[in-house]
Amino acid sequence: MTDPAPSPGTDKGDGMTDGRLAAAAWCGTGGPDFTQRPAHRLWLLDQARGLFDFFLPALNAAGGFFALDKAGQPFEGPAGRLRHLHETTRMVHCYTMAHQLGLPGADRMIDHGMQFLWNGHRDAAHGGYVWSLDDDGPVNATKQAYGHAFVLLAASSAKVAGHPDADRLLGDITETLHARFWDAAAGATTEEYAQDWAPISGYRGQNSNMHLTEALMAAFEATGDRDYLDMAGRIASLIIDRHARAEGWRVAEHFDDQWQLDRAYRGDPMFRPFGTTPGHALEWSRLLVQLWQLGGQQQDWLHEAAQALFMHTCATGWDKAAGGFYYTLDWDDRPEQADRFWWPCAEGIAAAAVLRQVSGDAAFEEWYRRIWGFVAQHFIDRASGGWFPELDPALRPVNRVFQGKPDLYHSVQACLIPLVPANGSVTRGLRDGGLRDGGLGLLA
Repeated sequence: MTDPAPSPGTDKGDGMTDGRLAAAAWCGTGGPDFTQRPAHRLWLLDQARGLFDFFLPALNAAGGFFALDKAGQPFEGPAGRLRHLHETTRMVHCYTMAHQLGLPGADRMIDHGMQFLWNGHRDAAHGGYVWSLDDDGPVNATKQAYGHAFVLLAASSAKVAGHPDADRLLGDITETLHARFWDAAAGATTEEYAQDWAPISGYRGQNSNMHLTEALMAAFEATGDRDYLDMAGRIASLIIDRHARAEGWRVAEHFDDQWQLDRAYRGDPMFRPFGTTPGHALEWSRLLVQLWQLGGQQQDWLHEAAQALFMHTCATGWDKAAGGFYYTLDWDDRPEQADRFWWPCAEGIAAAAVLRQVSGDAAFEEWYRRIWGFVAQHFIDRASGGWFPELDPALRPVNRVFQGKPDLYHSVQACLIPLVPANGSVTRGLRDGGLRDGGLGLLA
């Protein structure tokens, strides 16, 4: 039996009760929840529409999508022509949501991405999907679990939208995951292979497994096949119930091939940074709620752990003086990389919204408002559009890890997840019933 997660407000014995005390700035907690207010829901939809419009120029007539500069225009030269697997797939997933909202032009983006996944990224000779390619072919032909997780997500979202090639892609990626990546004994995915499927290393990563959990739940919602949901549950048990619980609700990132924690690991600063990553704990807290709901609310540890992860992360990862989540912490919860990235705030918003729905605890509404306030003040680029990807410790926009405006996925989901019921993914929510509480509530 595992120890129960502390409820919000529990004393941790270090003078900090939990995330309630992690920021002193008043954020206005009175009145109805923001997500119940028609003006806020309109604002969220307007932000989402602006993001979808901003990324439309990414469509590359030669296939796939361009990387965009700060002004939302395709980068010139090789950097603009390089297409990464996680970027192609995320665009398909995101524009599925745009299509469900009824935004004209989204169908073209979905179809364009689906064609390039099959005819560009897919390795017809060896199977699987290559990590990156340009107009001349593969640049990095390795097979990464992280990228393959997003292929499953894109296929599942496309199926929800009714794309004619969705079943073909879903069947192919499911077979590839089972044949090449899934470790049934561990209940998780392996990580990386050469183009011919020769193993590259014994590294095992939290990040790829977290996104595979997201994708497996999307596949379950799209197909009704419970095998997907069972796989997602096994990953959550390993990463969160076994490891994060043992580390005091710190989400460990890096492991060896026996799933032993490697505290000293330092890898790519974008995908495999040293220490812990507060944004991933926030992302997991939302995914655990979704897993709890999809499983019929049978495993209460999922709900308890979701709250514990969120509160611990807000207590340790939020800058109490300036605001924003640090990118990474060391194992003593001190800032390792003190820059602020856009995506942890986006995940914090989404997690706070779903936790408020399922728990009723006002602390989550307070954090929802606080994080959105920080994003609105510092990350939203009102001059050029999109969100700044990085801020330095003085909260000035910088481009140290990310160039231009690199992402739609995190930011647009922060706008849309609060608008749908917390009983599944945003894609499912838009498919099954549209926006919660009667849409915008303008006729109430």
